[in-house]
Amino acid sequence: MKANFKFSNLCGTVYQQGNIIFTPDGNSVLSPVGNRVSVFDLVNNKSFTFAFQNRKNIAAIALSPDGNILISVDEDGRALLVNFRRRVVLHHFNFKKPVNHVQFSPNGSFIAVTHESHVQVWKTPNHLVREFAPFVLHRTYTGHHDQVISIEWSPDSCCFITTSKDMTARLYTLDPLDGFRPKTFAGHKSAVLNAYFSSNLKSVYTVSRDGSVFTWRAKASDAQSSSDEDQRVDASTSQEPLVAHRHYFNQPNTKVVCRLLVVGFSSGVFGLWEMPTFTNVHTLSISQEKISSIAVNPSGEWLAFGARKLGQLLVWEWQSESYILKQQGHFFDVNALAYSPDGQFIVTGGDDGKVKLWNTRSGFCIITFSQHTASVSSVQFASQGQVLFSASLDGTVRAFDLVRYRNFRTFTSPSPVQFSCLAVDPSGEVIAAGSTDSFEVFLWSIQTGKLLDVLAGHEGPVSSLAFSLATNVLASGSWDKSVRVWDVFSRSHTVEPFQLNADVLSLAFRPDGQELVVSTLDGQLTFFSTESSKQTNIIEGRKDISGGRKADDRVAASNNASSKAFTSVAWSADGSCVLAGGNSNREGVLIRRWQISENLSLDGTEEFLDSRRVTEAGNIDLIDDRGEASDLEDRMDASLPGVQRGDLSKRRYKREARTKRMLIYSIDDGLSFDPFDLSIELTPQSVLSTLQKESYLEALVMAFRLNEKTVLNRVYEAIPYDEIRLLVRQLPTSYVPRLLGVSAEVLERGPRLEWGLRWIREVLSAHGRWIRERSVELASVLREVKRAVSAFEGIVAQLSDENTATLVYFIDQSRVKEDAESKIALTTASRCKNVSVGAIAVISSYLTPGERWCREHSSPVEDTGG
Repeated sequence: MKANFKFSNLCGTVYQQGNIIFTPDGNSVLSPVGNRVSVFDLVNNKSFTFAFQNRKNIAAIALSPDGNILISVDEDGRALLVNFRRRVVLHHFNFKKPVNHVQFSPNGSFIAVTHESHVQVWKTPNHLVREFAPFVLHRTYTGHHDQVISIEWSPDSCCFITTSKDMTARLYTLDPLDGFRPKTFAGHKSAVLNAYFSSNLKSVYTVSRDGSVFTWRAKASDAQSSSDEDQRVDASTSQEPLVAHRHYFNQPNTKVVCRLLVVGFSSGVFGLWEMPTFTNVHTLSISQEKISSIAVNPSGEWLAFGARKLGQLLVWEWQSESYILKQQGHFFDVNALAYSPDGQFIVTGGDDGKVKLWNTRSGFCIITFSQHTASVSSVQFASQGQVLFSASLDGTVRAFDLVRYRNFRTFTSPSPVQFSCLAVDPSGEVIAAGSTDSFEVFLWSIQTGKLLDVLAGHEGPVSSLAFSLATNVLASGSWDKSVRVWDVFSRSHTVEPFQLNADVLSLAFRPDGQELVVSTLDGQLTFFSTESSKQTNIIEGRKDISGGRKADDRVAASNNASSKAFTSVAWSADGSCVLAGGNSNREGVLIRRWQISENLSLDGTEEFLDSRRVTEAGNIDLIDDRGEASDLEDRMDASLPGVQRGDLSKRRYKREARTKRMLIYSIDDGLSFDPFDLSIELTPQSVLSTLQKESYLEALVMAFRLNEKTVLNRVYEAIPYDEIRLLVRQLPTSYVPRLLGVSAEVLERGPRLEWGLRWIREVLSAHGRWIRERSVELASVLREVKRAVSAFEGIVAQLSDENTATLVYFIDQSRVKEDAESKIALTTASRCKNVSVGAIAVISSYLTPGERWCREHSSPVEDTGG
């Protein structure tokens, strides 16, 4: 098993707090998620998350006009300067005070940052040159008496306007001008949220929190009544701004939370107004909670909305009135997740009672099942991957069809119990669920939905269940410090108990079914042999776990034993390694550890006591400061006694390190050098020279031995189509797994689809028996092949559907054209007939009565051409 994993993507939450922004091309939207930044590509339907992390949750982000520099600032004012295109952190900087808004100038030369009641303008660092002190302060602007909320630059980057909680807006110039003093726009009765320049730069629009919009214009000086002394008055006094128009949104019991033209309200309604006439173009309710952030793409076609409380991210096309993107993460913590057999999907279950299906390639949520009425405790896929199962504390186990996206089966117990875990038989015919109330394990038939058996014997809540893939036995772990192995498919129904020293938290079978690993509350990993029913090994994992210190802990993290236990264990596909994770801020492997989060906004990530946060009243993080919120709904205390988690009225205000996000890691094979069979004569030059001699088999074997990705891909893609069959049959079996992995990767990412399928087909045909005998060892490689082929099947099906729709459209258009041409022909013929009849009538009107009688009674004469 390889241990060189890197952070790949983040799912489960699409927006948490801060402002959302569009890229300069308008095709992607950036959303802060905790202490990370996620990017959603709206055109290609993909998403990724930057690997860097801020120290705490991000409060504001900004992207330069050329799309090269990204700056993210956390709640404490610590900023990261990132090369957006290369996804590399360039500099760290501390503004030393909380930042509400950060904005690049339109020319990209300056960065304006709010600094409590002041505004600081910094010169933009160069992203191509490494500098010791890249941030250079240009100037500090004062004048406000309360916190500055927003900054808006003029299109020429010569001035900017700021808004503040002191109910005013002020206009500043970037550089001092003779005779100019900053303009003050006063007149609002609430905090001014945003201010904007008109297109002709002759008007300024300000929006306040109470729902009023003011239009400001310069007051013209009266030249006729002024004397020479009056003409020498300072320009700042002769051109004071004047309120030209006052408009109000008239939304009852709501407050404005966002920007002008597109305005979001605290009731979840947003509106579109045309300025300066203040004409309401569009109004729509898109959320049940307050809209926290709004962004408009450069073309003005798409509107992005973020709702902080629900974690929603919406992109709306207002002209066609349709959603471009509609995503929402889990409202509470994620309790369980599972990979699909082909690795294309991940399912998550949370405390909010929802089951969500995520696409690992795009990072988007495909479907949400909300049938459960309580927390989801466990989720699992069937062996074929078309059926999904979930267990919940509401006393039901539900089966979902992933083809039609419906709940087709619901399993219940004779008496109401809460289910804490589940397991699915490898054949997909039987499902088992363990309860926390009756300490029993229930077995149902998936086909009929009937209860087959009830397994009793545990004296505590059942915490974990697992079926063996090879021997078809069921293992159950409980808090009664025991593990029981049930032979549920035999007539004898034998039970093999294993006694342990602490409560069982999790267990898992090795892929070959010959060994069982059990995680207990004392931090140990215990291994049992299923054949001999004996303990084979024990690992003291408590020393390998590095937990964090919570805000109310009295001891250091190194001395705290409450979090030093593995709550989840899993085997690698080849059965050589065990992956174990706990409630701490790190997940540990016996050969390597990964730190999943460095976010200090989460409880349990600090290792030592921060004395700066301790006062006479206790830790600052434990003080409830909701009473200082400006909105009434944010100040209300709806807490219930005894509630700990999974409720809107929970008493805990600070999230722990077990968050509602899901982290995805992938193999980092970009810069690794891991030769398979290296020798002195084996170099990249020798491999390429062998390839030029058209010795394809020798070149491919040498590339596998060197194991350098670029050289291997070059040799692999240079092999002709007609040489594939002969080469695969002559290839040694030791290189077959590597060849399957490379073929799956090229088929998944490359454009040569038929060529990649030919490789996989020839390998399976020539070495199928050898692969079948080692199916357990090659499980990970075969899973990659299955995922690549399934993705190819989906691409072909989608392309066929698109081509079918296009052909139907062309056929319909041709029919419409033919009908139109036939109608035109009939109309022309009828018109010609009418014209000939009219001409005859005109000619006959000039004839005498005798000539007219002879013409009517004469027989037609044939035209002989004479």
